[in-house]
Amino acid sequence: EGMSREPMGAAPSGPGQVMKVTDESFEHDVLKAPGPILLVYWAEWSGPNKMMAPALEEVAAEMVDRLTVVKINIDENPMTPQTYGVRGIPTLMLFKDGHVTATKVGVLPKDQLIDWLDASL
Repeated sequence: EGMSREPMGAAPSGPGQVMKVTDESFEHDVLKAPGPILLVYWAEWSGPNKMMAPALEEVAAEMVDRLTVVKINIDENPMTPQTYGVRGIPTLMLFKDGHVTATKVGVLPKDQLIDWLDASL
């Protein structure tokens, strides 16, 4: 329970880390997951996604008891973004009980991200 932190990029993802999901794992990891899931659509080449990554990792750790943060690479997993009509990245979708309850498109600073999640959870 101390202050020890996993080094960045430690695998496998534990609670409080941003976990990768795929088209194959989406149903299990997102739709059937217990508790709210924040799904981030991202790509390796996306500058805005890189800008937002640290904030998402901090939110995943700070809000670990309230939600799980996961990300899906749209280049490797084209089915899920197509299903949900994702037009641009980063797109954030909050899922509860298998349904999208809130969506945000674009980069959010950490404080706005937390405000949005507080209002949506």
